Amino acid sequence: MPSKLVEETMRTRRLPHIWCPGCGHGILMRDVCQAISNLGLPQEEVTIVSGIGCSSRAAGYMNYNTLHTTHGRAIAFATGIKMAKPEMHVIVITGDGDATAIGGNHLIHAARRNIDLTVVVFNNSIYGMTGGQYSPTTPTGEKGTTAPYGNIDGDFDIPKLSEAAGATFTGRGDCFHVPQMVKLIEDGIKHHGFSVIEGVSICPTYYGRKNKKGSAVQMMHWQEDNCIDIKKAAKMEPKDLEGKIILGEMHKDASRPEYCDEYDKIIKKAGGDK
Repeated sequence: MPSKLVEETMRTRRLPHIWCPGCGHGILMRDVCQAISNLGLPQEEVTIVSGIGCSSRAAGYMNYNTLHTTHGRAIAFATGIKMAKPEMHVIVITGDGDATAIGGNHLIHAARRNIDLTVVVFNNSIYGMTGGQYSPTTPTGEKGTTAPYGNIDGDFDIPKLSEAAGATFTGRGDCFHVPQMVKLIEDGIKHHGFSVIEGVSICPTYYGRKNKKGSAVQMMHWQEDNCIDIKKAAKMEPKDLEGKIILGEMHKDASRPEYCDEYDKIIKKAGGDK
């Protein structure tokens, strides 16, 4: 990360971070900071909210208004902030377990409401902080400490899940293709409605070792070779996309009203305005 960006966006006294060597979360945190910086958003107008998990430690390092909340409840806290201060840019940093397991209820209802939050899901396909248990995004057949013989569950597609629940902007990036991930976060912040951007991360410590994925460098090269842009994927045969991860903007709908705007109308009606 360039030194100027570090000084402007990080609480440098709290560095270095606690993530394992090779973890992709540091890259994704940097991408969020770069997106905010690129948009020229004043620090006092940005709030970062996180829950519990490896990803959620990011809020403590970022030099904005920050809340480190309870497990699975980041979106609920963020909803309260946004309704109290609709002018605030509220960004949720969460993990695959935090967002789609214990926090799955809050995710789908925030999507249903179409409240103007930007949710960036750091997806490393495992519960990294609490011991390597399998998560809702652990691929079928892969191992975790709670699935020593392989996970038999299907895994969530986070953008599709969010779109089906009502999110009006969804996308997926990864920690290798940095410019694309930064642009997706920028577009999610600019979108007036509920935005969900999945960031495919890597966990070389628990997920990588348990599933024999090699070193952190090898896991990054796997992303380089197997993450395909959505426009390129549209021209490929289905058989050639097996085992690949599709990146890019998945869904955008500017036609649905945003929740705080609709709530403001209720406030005016309650006050006697017509």
